[in-house]
Amino acid sequence: MDVTGVVLAAGAGSRAEGPPALSKTPEGVPWVTLACDALRDAGCREVIVVLGAQADAAAHLVPPRALPVIATDWEEGQAASIRVGLAAAATSAADAVLLTLVELPEQTATAGMRIIAAGANDGREALARANFDGEPGHPVLIGRDHWRDVAAAAHGDAGARDYMRMHLTVEVNCTDLGDGSPGR
Repeated sequence: MDVTGVVLAAGAGSRAEGPPALSKTPEGVPWVTLACDALRDAGCREVIVVLGAQADAAAHLVPPRALPVIATDWEEGQAASIRVGLAAAATSAADAVLLTLVELPEQTATAGMRIIAAGANDGREALARANFDGEPGHPVLIGRDHWRDVAAAAHGDAGARDYMRMHLTVEVNCTDLGDGSPGR
């Protein structure tokens, strides 16, 4: 299965001290780099980074091997980022996208590998997401056949959550890998 990674990094960071796309580890490694590396190491052929708040400053932190795209309506919430990320992925031959949030700097490639493996047999019809202690989290795998409907259903900061709740989504236990949701 051909998978494109999408890092959602457009938010202003209302729960943090500024846009998470500008955040770095104490060692100075940009969170954007960590997210891109995790997606690549999980098996994504290409990675798209959706920027919004302070996009000009954040663009300098996007690794050269990733494609930055801008969600001009980023203030609408995560839904705007998802729509832009899916539209950018639609120009590729990808069967699915693996979405993650830039706010998860401790997320490893292992979670992504589990999610991709869980949806591999479904290809373009795949819907799978990480689950942590019974709660949905990231990364999320969305097969191409769902992209249009996910984009249409996405609203505010709920993103694809409601769509995935209403459709048969494979829940993959990743509790042993940490936490896949910022703010918990």
